[in-house]
Amino acid sequence: MHRLDHRTLQRVAALLCDVDGPFERHGWQLEEFLRAAGWKSPPPYDGSARVRWVHEVLSDHADDLLRIEQVLQRLCDPLEYDDGVEAAEIIRVEVNRILHPEGLMVSLVSGRPVVGELSDDNGAPRYSAPERLEERLSQLISDRDAVALLLARAGETVICESHGAYVFAVIGIGSFVEGLLFAVLNERDGELRADGYRRPRGGQRVPFERLGLSDLIDISHGKGWVQLDARDFLRTVRDYRNFVHVRQQLDSGMVLDSDTVMMCWGPALAVLNDLERALPPLDKK
Repeated sequence: MHRLDHRTLQRVAALLCDVDGPFERHGWQLEEFLRAAGWKSPPPYDGSARVRWVHEVLSDHADDLLRIEQVLQRLCDPLEYDDGVEAAEIIRVEVNRILHPEGLMVSLVSGRPVVGELSDDNGAPRYSAPERLEERLSQLISDRDAVALLLARAGETVICESHGAYVFAVIGIGSFVEGLLFAVLNERDGELRADGYRRPRGGQRVPFERLGLSDLIDISHGKGWVQLDARDFLRTVRDYRNFVHVRQQLDSGMVLDSDTVMMCWGPALAVLNDLERALPPLDKK
């Protein structure tokens, strides 16, 4: 994502307020919206004209691409609206109309809004590795060694992707998400770390250190930290990770390409976005 034009921000501000419209937000709701979007310390609403105030706030943070991205995603989030997906889809169409000249769009990845760049060929969204990743991971994980390993894994994945090693890039994405969830749960759930996890429907109890990607997503989803449906994510990543075994890829007949990798980055971005929304940032003082 890049810095948005001031007119684009003005149009986003007008849509967010929707004065006299069906999705109107009153002054007291603006700060609440920004907090729900993931802004940890949003500015208090000062009672001035709503659209102008929102435009000024967005303009003041125009270089903070993560915050702008959070606003766009929350605008299109079914969780934001009483009518859920139906209302969010109406707004998403309008957001994408505004973003089209910027070469961006918001799409739903397993029900979660994610900002992507428009591809040159067919106008479909393209996803890539998260931006400002070190800063974002440091707000979720205090263990510097874990953060360093996750950064390295993401970097190695990008190298594989850029050099056409698509199978290993997909493996890297799955490994990154697995490591991210493991590190967050390790620090924020002492009971799980000590007692392990009993799988649903009378399943066995698994020690924390032996939990796999499927378990970690189920646990995080159950806590409300990740809204993404585990099965949707696993369909696009876990099965492809098994192609590390050549015989399984031969049996499937599939050939992974750059589009496969791009589509796997989408759910990974959704997981990171949801964690940032659900969990308080670490105090770095």
